[in-house]
Amino acid sequence: MVLTQVPAQRAEQEARRDWWASAACREADPELFFPVASRGPAVGEIARAKAVCAVCRVRRQCLQYALATHQMHGVWGGTTEDERQVQVRDDREHGRRERRQREHVDMGGPGRAEPSGNGARDRGSRVRSLLAELFLAFLKIPRRPRGGRGRRGSEGPHC
Repeated sequence: MVLTQVPAQRAEQEARRDWWASAACREADPELFFPVASRGPAVGEIARAKAVCAVCRVRRQCLQYALATHQMHGVWGGTTEDERQVQVRDDREHGRRERRQREHVDMGGPGRAEPSGNGARDRGSRVRSLLAELFLAFLKIPRRPRGGRGRRGSEGPHC
């Protein structure tokens, strides 16, 4: 017998799934949470669905589920499709911003002291001088003629 999860992991996973049993929307009409549009009469349905979500004990878990499973339609965790898309976009941008800041710090930007005090500027000039040295070294390498044979006809029958 092969076990893929220990009993504690299985219990934790089942507890995460059990939030649905405690959801306030179980007592409401499911169509309320899936309006046909986001304008016109559907605005009232969305407001009623959000009112149900507002008193729900598992609203956070519902929203996490919707985001994790990329729910594209309906009201989940008190949010509409458009609101979740904005949240995902904001979270993605926030993650990018944090990554850029970490990279900036790793590359010698603010937050990392350099002996000369000019951090990123000194590092940039060092990189430029190294690139210049590599380029000059490349220029000094003797080039082979194209085709590797020299002048045409100078090597015999392979004209």
